[in-house]
Amino acid sequence: MSDATVSDSGHRLKPLAPAMLRELSVRSNLRGAVQSLGHYGVILLVGALIWMVASRLGVLWALPLMAVQGYLVAFLFMAVHETAHKTAFKSRGLNLVVGYLSGFIIGLPYEYYCLFHWDHHRYTQDPERDPELVVGVKPKSDTQLALAYSGVLQVAGRLWLMLGHAVTGKVVVPWIPENRRAIIVTEARAYVALYALLLVLSLWFSSALLLWVWIVPLIIGQFFLRPYLYAEHTGCERTRSAFQNTRTTYTGAIVKWIAWNMPYHVEHHAYPSIPFHALPKLNGIVDGEIVHRGRGYIRTTRETWAWFRRHRQAG
Repeated sequence: MSDATVSDSGHRLKPLAPAMLRELSVRSNLRGAVQSLGHYGVILLVGALIWMVASRLGVLWALPLMAVQGYLVAFLFMAVHETAHKTAFKSRGLNLVVGYLSGFIIGLPYEYYCLFHWDHHRYTQDPERDPELVVGVKPKSDTQLALAYSGVLQVAGRLWLMLGHAVTGKVVVPWIPENRRAIIVTEARAYVALYALLLVLSLWFSSALLLWVWIVPLIIGQFFLRPYLYAEHTGCERTRSAFQNTRTTYTGAIVKWIAWNMPYHVEHHAYPSIPFHALPKLNGIVDGEIVHRGRGYIRTTRETWAWFRRHRQAG
């Protein structure tokens, strides 16, 4: 990954002065701590409310809270993403701690994702080499499209892949280099062992706590996360320029906070060394260069859904 933003002709779009790039690229343990502790703090608060309501009134009364929890837990994906870039904190150790913890919670092995995401940035929108397109669901009907937007298939697929790595000890996906495959296997086995331990403890104590405050919300949360992720690149050009192959979606402050400012996605792809907390300022500099501009996630989801349907009908 680099901070060079070029078109197919090699023309650099909206270069930043070196001094400005250095200023925006400053990483902060404080800003990372405020964001991550805030995100986790709200998750713990809502989780406590779920358990209290479910224990006193029944699980059904807690379903609205589970939907809120689902949004929060699923969007820990953003913590994994930012720490994969090592930009959430100045400290590499803090990036790793938050990355591993968040990856474990959402069922996405951290080291695996770092390598997956590296190739995504190198080959964005290349159907042959961008891992997001290689493993992406290719719906052949509206029913399959609806399943894709639910996110359930994607989660099941990555859990199955992780289990395969753990059981077989083999890694064959092209975005994992040969010299990193042993690490991916070890990581997968550690995740599976910890999941198994939590299951055994839950059964031992006859407790459904983790089911209601974590597992069910995580599944519900995919209905929010997957449309968000489709908004990032769906329908954008297949060029090398981040200003053409990526979409920035303009949305409210709460959504931007939960998503760690990643709705500023053109900005992130153009300058991936710039941490999440500086992306709003970067947007003020490059906004005029952005080609694909989403106006809220409801409207943008309708547009990406329509793109998938047109793309399918076209062949």
